[in-house]
Amino acid sequence: MSGHSKWATIRHKKGAQDAKRGKVFSKIIKEITIAARLGGGELESNPRLRTAITKAKGANMPKDNIDRAIKKGTGELGGADYVELSYEGYGPGGVAILIDALTDNKNRTAADVRSILAKNGGNLGENGCVSYLFNRKGVIAYSAERYSEDEIMEVALEAGADDVADSGGTIEVTTAPDDFEAVLEALGSAGFEHDMAEISRVPDATVSLDPEKTRKAIRLIELLDDHDDVQEVATNLDIPDDFDPEG
Repeated sequence: MSGHSKWATIRHKKGAQDAKRGKVFSKIIKEITIAARLGGGELESNPRLRTAITKAKGANMPKDNIDRAIKKGTGELGGADYVELSYEGYGPGGVAILIDALTDNKNRTAADVRSILAKNGGNLGENGCVSYLFNRKGVIAYSAERYSEDEIMEVALEAGADDVADSGGTIEVTTAPDDFEAVLEALGSAGFEHDMAEISRVPDATVSLDPEKTRKAIRLIELLDDHDDVQEVATNLDIPDDFDPEG
């Protein structure tokens, strides 16, 4: 199953650069805010908020930032009123692309997403055109330089994980959304420190393109992912472990 959630780990690796520009914090703050708005500010009764805070801690976000985002969501502090949107479309070679966004201006975000797709070999599709290809899964990544696949697998599967795979120097653990927290906690208790942990859209199967189209598709996905309003970009593009995006 190598490559099944590859974009999630690529996005994580480029996150250190994004963090310097504040993009990672900004996107996580939006997610915390809307999670608190929809489900309240109590972690015990709001699994979406717990997941968002796990991501925030993984990005080394200060506790004050997290607390302010929760208070904005619950109405204790003023802030923008974000709306959740999803866009579906295709990239170079017909690769499926699913875009989740949080925005305070639907018209702006729709125009920007449409423009990025059109200028980079993609196009928007109708609602439902590609979403059926994806399922929500918990994705937890560990460094293959620090840990072996076997030792991660032993704990992860015992805790209820669906799959464990070594993917290009990263050990990826996938879980059902309901099992995500239990698996993450079990691995943490066993002494494994994760590099990334989130609930993402994962394709049921991936498609392969020739190197040129793969590079174009990656470039398009990166441009979408860099947009301030875009929270997640999911794709069914297979990216080989040894693929060189620079050519």
